[in-house]
Amino acid sequence: MQIFANLAEFSAHTGQPLGETPYRTITQEAVNLFAEATGDHQWIHIDPERAARESPYKTPIAHGFLTLSLAPQLLAELYSIESVKMGINYGANKIRFTNAVPVGSKLRMKAWLHHVEPQNTNESTKGVRAVIECVFEVDGEQKPACIAELIVLLFE
Repeated sequence: MQIFANLAEFSAHTGQPLGETPYRTITQEAVNLFAEATGDHQWIHIDPERAARESPYKTPIAHGFLTLSLAPQLLAELYSIESVKMGINYGANKIRFTNAVPVGSKLRMKAWLHHVEPQNTNESTKGVRAVIECVFEVDGEQKPACIAELIVLLFE
């Protein structure tokens, strides 16, 4: 984990990697819980028997948005900014789901600090808008599962 003292130190890291997480196994339980939370009960995600018969993957696959939803947790494993009091997900410039994440596979995320710009700086709060490129990789696959350019607001 990289630890930055403040936003100035974090901003100076622009253009550099934030690191990569360890691999974690994507379980059917996690996929089912995500299906319950989102209402997306498509068989390709939650029906192992049907997936074994009809899916080209021969097993259920994680929802693309499940993969993406791991980003805040995984980013928290990669870096911390000691002076930051609040962080807000602002959005994304680009998200692409480029490969499936089969249940039982191992997933990790690599991230780079693309760029940083001042955000809502005033007398009481100082902040930045940071663009972070995240690449989600499935162990053993050449093609990443997801590539996302995420935007976060960070305030001291």
